[in-house]
Amino acid sequence: MPKRVDHAERRTEIAEALIRVAGRRGLHAVGMRDVAAEAGVSLRLVQYYFQTKEKLLLFGLEQLAERFGERVSARVRAAGDQPGPRAMVEALLMAALPTDDESRTFHHLYTSYAVLAVHDQALAAQPFIKNPDAAEDALTELLRQAQEATLLEPGVDARLEAVGLLAMSAGLGTSILVGQRSPESAVTVLDHHLNRIFRTGDEAG
Repeated sequence: MPKRVDHAERRTEIAEALIRVAGRRGLHAVGMRDVAAEAGVSLRLVQYYFQTKEKLLLFGLEQLAERFGERVSARVRAAGDQPGPRAMVEALLMAALPTDDESRTFHHLYTSYAVLAVHDQALAAQPFIKNPDAAEDALTELLRQAQEATLLEPGVDARLEAVGLLAMSAGLGTSILVGQRSPESAVTVLDHHLNRIFRTGDEAG
C-alpha cells in the first residue's frame, strides 16, 4: 500500500529549506531550484506546492513569523507565573533582537523581504505578517496596563512609546546584524529607555 503523503508536512519541509538557504545566501539570491536542492526534492514538486516564487517566499516567511510568536511566548513563560507589564514588555522587545541563529535569520529575512517588496508588486501585495500592527497594539496595551497600575512615569503616552520602542528595537536589531554593536549593548539601550518610562520600585510603591 503506497505511503500516504502529508501535504501540510511536505509544504512545511520545503518552507524550512527556503529559510535555511535564504538565511545563508539572502532572499534575493534564492530560486525555486535552490530550495528543491536544499529540501532534497524535485523542482517539479516545489512547483506543485508553490506555483510561484512569491507564494513560496510568503509561506516560508509566515512560518518564520509563527516561530517568532512562539519565541515571544516562551520568553513570557520564562518570566514567571504572573509576569508584570514590564516583564511582558521586555519579553516582546528582547525576542525581536537577533541574539541567536533563529532570531538572526528572522531579522535578516524580514528586512530582506521588506527591501524586495519595494520593487516587487507581487510581494508588496502579500505582506507575510497578516496584522503588521499587532505588535504595536500589544505593546500599547501592556503600557496602558502599567499606566493603570501607576507603574509608568506621569504623562507617558502609551501609543507613542510603543511605536518608539518597536522602532528602536528594529534599529538595534539591524545594528547587531551588521556588527555595529553587541546584543548586550542593545539590551542596555532598551533597558535605559524602559527605565525612563517605568517608575522605580520606591516611586511605584
